[in-house]
Amino acid sequence: MIGSINCLDAVIFCGYLLAVFVLGVWFARQQESNEEYFFGGRRMNWIAVGISLFATAFSSLSFVALPREAAFADYHFLLTLLMIPLLITPILWFVFVPVLRRLRVTSVYEYLEIRFHPLLRRFGTLLFAGYALGWMGSMLYATGLIVQAVLHLNDAQMIWILIGLGVLAIVYTVAGGIKAVVWTDVLQAATLGGGVFIILLIALSRLDGGLGTVWRIGQEHHKFRMFYLTYDFTQRQSVVTALAYALFMYLPGYTVSQVTVQRYLCVSSIRQARQSLLINAAVITLTSLLFLIVGSTIFAYYNQPGQSGLPVLNKQDQIFPFFVATELPPWGLTGLLLAGLFAAVMSTIDSGINSLAAVVAYDWLGGEKLSVTGSRLVTLVFGTIIVAAAVVVPAIAEHVIDIIAGIAGTFLGLLLGLFLLGMFFPRANTFGALVGFVAGVACLAWAMSTKGIPHWWYGAFASVPIVVVGYCASWLVRPPRPDQLRGVVTRRQEED
Repeated sequence: MIGSINCLDAVIFCGYLLAVFVLGVWFARQQESNEEYFFGGRRMNWIAVGISLFATAFSSLSFVALPREAAFADYHFLLTLLMIPLLITPILWFVFVPVLRRLRVTSVYEYLEIRFHPLLRRFGTLLFAGYALGWMGSMLYATGLIVQAVLHLNDAQMIWILIGLGVLAIVYTVAGGIKAVVWTDVLQAATLGGGVFIILLIALSRLDGGLGTVWRIGQEHHKFRMFYLTYDFTQRQSVVTALAYALFMYLPGYTVSQVTVQRYLCVSSIRQARQSLLINAAVITLTSLLFLIVGSTIFAYYNQPGQSGLPVLNKQDQIFPFFVATELPPWGLTGLLLAGLFAAVMSTIDSGINSLAAVVAYDWLGGEKLSVTGSRLVTLVFGTIIVAAAVVVPAIAEHVIDIIAGIAGTFLGLLLGLFLLGMFFPRANTFGALVGFVAGVACLAWAMSTKGIPHWWYGAFASVPIVVVGYCASWLVRPPRPDQLRGVVTRRQEED
């Protein structure tokens, strides 16, 4: 379908990979302790940390999914993304960041031991590991499918691309630790956003009327619609579903995943952690809007006079790379597209690998008692597992990505329930948390076995029973002592 990249594309793409490698290895210096390796000495630049939060959250699937949504559907998903600055950021600002910063935890799952019991801390790490491995393996494989379509690769060539991409991410993450992760994320975010912005400008220049035509054609076809006021919980295009995605998929990712919490702990103060949240909220909103406008431009291009509408593709996700390779001039734009796509997936992989290693180091292997060399070895092992998972995915099932993504999203839902129970309900105790956890697992299993319940509601079936049942069960035994609650509940609950 799409031809091979030319020499200029190859130079741009390889130059980007070289820059990422050099930057990552540069930060291998001065890694004398795990505090430096995993937290940057807790004095990292808050602007870089905020951009890194964005780069981690903006996956390779978002890279192709947002233009697809705008081209083939409308802007309904923008409502979900706007929940990040409007709903999730305030929750982080007033609740989670202050509590976790006050406790000065190293792993977010350390909170579960402080608030409840060491057993729940171990449960937390296992849930996170299941989520992270499924999330990263599926992202890497999905990126391979996109690259395969762009470069006309066979299956064996795609596997080698996956291995090469994984090895590069592993090398600079193992060498440079969290500093390498954060600063390469900054480079990757600039590459991702800058490359797509350049592609958008060139695409608009080839469209009669430019942005005005995009607006006119989009309005004629109702492509900018965001609000669907329906109470059908199975309807993907609705305000209710947007809230479900925000509360039960995005909120857990920002609050109880070590990948993101580790960023809040890398800076020197609560103020800087909050400032990084604002940077993330602003960048993810603007970048998501940019990608949606790209999709609108593609739709307008194929629906202007003289065109016959959107092309028929094997997968709608291919529309963005197809458009760049077939409709735009060969000025290195395919190289920019590949660089941006690889930036999206590498920022996901490096963050996940480093966070998994941090969890193992601090929750299982004694933290500072483990040498930096040992931490690098743990990082290498997880990186290898992720690459292997991506390689074996196609041998398991044709649609295994959807299966992994659906199951992985539920792991953080269970964690969210435990954290909400602990932070908002002083009466909650270990007995209640354990009973609630069992209830959450049971309800989740029922929801997953019941046809007709969309995957975006799995988090609700996981977290809500933990809070409700856990709180009620806590009244069956004695409450925690006041000194056991100091610093582990919200300020308001502590005052009450």
